[in-house]
Amino acid sequence: MLIKVVISVKNKTNKGLLLLPFVIFAINSLAAQTPAPPHQGVTAITGGTVYTMSDTGVLENATVVFENGIITAVGTDAEIPENATVIDASGKRIYPGFIHGRSTLGLTEISRIQESTDLMEVGDINPNIRAFSAFHPVSEHIPKAAVHGVTTVIPTTSGSLIAGRLSAMETDGWTWEQMALKEDIGMAVEWPSMNNMDRYKADLEKLNETIDRARRYKKAREAAAGGNAPSHAPDIRLEALIPVLKGEMPLFISAGELRQIQEAITWTEKEELKAVLIGGRDMDLLADQLAERNIPVILSGVISGPHRQWDAYNQGYRIPYRLYQAGVEFAIAGDASAAYAYRIHHHAASAVAFGLPYEAALRAVTIDAARILGIDDITGSIETGKMATMMITSGDPLELWTEKEMVFIGGRQTDMTDKDKRLFLHYMEKHNQKQSAE
Repeated sequence: MLIKVVISVKNKTNKGLLLLPFVIFAINSLAAQTPAPPHQGVTAITGGTVYTMSDTGVLENATVVFENGIITAVGTDAEIPENATVIDASGKRIYPGFIHGRSTLGLTEISRIQESTDLMEVGDINPNIRAFSAFHPVSEHIPKAAVHGVTTVIPTTSGSLIAGRLSAMETDGWTWEQMALKEDIGMAVEWPSMNNMDRYKADLEKLNETIDRARRYKKAREAAAGGNAPSHAPDIRLEALIPVLKGEMPLFISAGELRQIQEAITWTEKEELKAVLIGGRDMDLLADQLAERNIPVILSGVISGPHRQWDAYNQGYRIPYRLYQAGVEFAIAGDASAAYAYRIHHHAASAVAFGLPYEAALRAVTIDAARILGIDDITGSIETGKMATMMITSGDPLELWTEKEMVFIGGRQTDMTDKDKRLFLHYMEKHNQKQSAE
């Protein structure tokens, strides 16, 4: 692996070649992934089979051209500019990057160490909190997700009734500002547990009161701005809820079981708010209702055991198929844990094994996920005008043995080094030294 890098660089420049292997070794020892510089110039990926995830479908022996990080041409007859850097992908496949719709990636490193976890704030009402400002760009978990094709993630806060504003983040970059793909795509809400009804009623009352105060605050601010009322003092919490009340920002509501889902649906309809439901268990029991009301779903996991004693062993695995049959718009997010964000394709593949059509599973981690998250104008498919966020693979990306050979995020070629590969190189060196000594 190191020799390949040396040869690649040698073709471009003859400066510093003797030091290069040592520089690479230092990088591998100190960091799991070195962020790529902004994409400049023109790049053309040729000869591959392009799974566009758009109306164009699958293109054999096609070319993808992108300039300064934006796709400028896709097709079997796409013109390649003379100054383009050409990557031969003959015999390979090209897919959009995976999108993980709900994860703690970037917000937690080691769960047992409090200082490395920033998932929640004090208090029940925190709509002003913005998750991306706590995103940790040098987390070991981020490059592991990136090299497995996860190019976009939604770091999700928790622990409050209203847990804050969510943003879409890229899995490559030096800072959280640089990695923010789109800010404020939704407001995180954790629907209160119904195991204790007294506590539930108190929490619901608190939620209702907050929305009512926000509406009155919005009206007062608008009146003041129009000169029809005295100046109204700003309130950062209530101010943060105004896009929700205007219908510009959906609520991403986490609901864990049937009663919670039903209550959340009823409440959002009464309050006339847009909602996206997040969860896994029991979503299929309300599939027809969700489809009728056009409420999207982000499935928090497919690989799971039965939740009730009378459930079949494959209860969780068949939920995507049941939602698909009912016509519910859904995305597959997989594990919420940062350490397992890379496994999103395992969940999509498991859904296929239990009835979900293959294309629907692939869409659930690419373009359908992008549409639900409101970023489908930026990413999720390989189309002209969108960001050049894609991967070159040796085969089907949902298969466990398929290698993601190259990953591009906004045209930037991602460093394919993560902790696992770094440790592999480390212990291979130990093995080689031992073999040499013998």
